[in-house]
Amino acid sequence: MMAGFGHTTRKHPRSRRRTWSRSGPDRATLGIIGVICAIAGFFVLGIILGPVAIACGWLAMGRRWNGARPVPALVALVLGAIDTVLAIVWIAGTAAPGNGVF
Repeated sequence: MMAGFGHTTRKHPRSRRRTWSRSGPDRATLGIIGVICAIAGFFVLGIILGPVAIACGWLAMGRRWNGARPVPALVALVLGAIDTVLAIVWIAGTAAPGNGVF
């Protein structure tokens, strides 16, 4: 039996889908990590923890907007976005003239 030229010895060929898709428990963990990062970002390092929370929430949602969304993933995404915007506003306000920086 030839093992090349389209004749495979496998019974099940490889899936054309991505092999690194997240399963249910992995997504739940990413959602919880995102929520923790978003809440911690309100108190310290919001400019770093906000985007981390957004990324964790996006990965926990399965990188798509449609379909069923787990609640922790959506909370992580929204709080991470708010956290990032507040950190940018705070940095811009600190750097404004008259606040002691210049």
